[in-house]
Amino acid sequence: MTLILNETEVRRLLPMVDLVSAMERVLKQFSTGQGIVQPLRSVLSVGAEHGYYGVMPASLTDPPALGVKLVTNYSSNQTRNLPSHLATIVLLDPETGALTAILDGRYITEARTAAVSAVAARYLARSNGEPSKLAIIGSGAQARSHLTAFTETLSIGKVHIWSPSTAHREQFASQMTLQTKQTVQAVPDAEAAVREAELVVLATSSTEPVIQDSWIAAGAHVTSVGAPEPHLREMDPALVTRSRLIVDSRTGAFAESGDIVLGLAEGKFDESHVAGEIGEVIAGHLPGRTSETQITIFKSLGMAAEDMAAAQLAYSRALLDGSGQKVLV
Repeated sequence: MTLILNETEVRRLLPMVDLVSAMERVLKQFSTGQGIVQPLRSVLSVGAEHGYYGVMPASLTDPPALGVKLVTNYSSNQTRNLPSHLATIVLLDPETGALTAILDGRYITEARTAAVSAVAARYLARSNGEPSKLAIIGSGAQARSHLTAFTETLSIGKVHIWSPSTAHREQFASQMTLQTKQTVQAVPDAEAAVREAELVVLATSSTEPVIQDSWIAAGAHVTSVGAPEPHLREMDPALVTRSRLIVDSRTGAFAESGDIVLGLAEGKFDESHVAGEIGEVIAGHLPGRTSETQITIFKSLGMAAEDMAAAQLAYSRALLDGSGQKVLV
């Protein structure tokens, strides 16, 4: 029998605090060679509108998990009242290869990305005992999930939000103030959002930098989850060049991150500028920030291992509480 879990069920089974703990564990396992195998994702450009279709397989040994995520990104979906990003995760029995579960992966993609960012912020941001000012650039699903992850697991004070659409950023501020019980203020431009922020989250679909180097305060920590293709940029190259740069996966970063690939091609830095992976920091094999005034950047591309760890956690919990629908396939 195969278990089917829809988004509502997956969301209930994976509270953010638990996802943060699961992602911290899998990131450490990945960077220290503890039984995780995953190739670089395969990507297809689909149709006249160049829709994104990615295939992301992985296997884990602790806990045992085997599967694949099929993820798409169609910008035109907004006109169809559909999310731009959709995903399905297929889990297989690691011992036999038999199909065990099919899960909606849209929420897992959204939430595990934010959970990973929260883990990285915990290790890379300054800790001075005071609530941090958080700036978010973007007002979509990733902006919402990052605000949730950061407010639930970090000490957050003032929150500023900016996106190009006035209506979208004001709606975001209103809705997320109610949802998180945290005052979220929409501001008129990106510079106003990030000035003096200790934590900056870039969660955009922009094809060019949305922040400038001079706007970022000394000691700030920047999370970048947009620009996931080698021809795209989300950050000012000067900012990337002068910051301590940490990634989720070196292999993914050098192949997929425009902020890194373009900087290398332009000679702004070499591969050694990527200080390491966040899993190495978690394991204590690499320092996070090296001074209070240093700017740190966490560049996240997302990994199949994260998806499998989240999906396996949802699946195991569903077996215990009877969630989902069992079908014979």
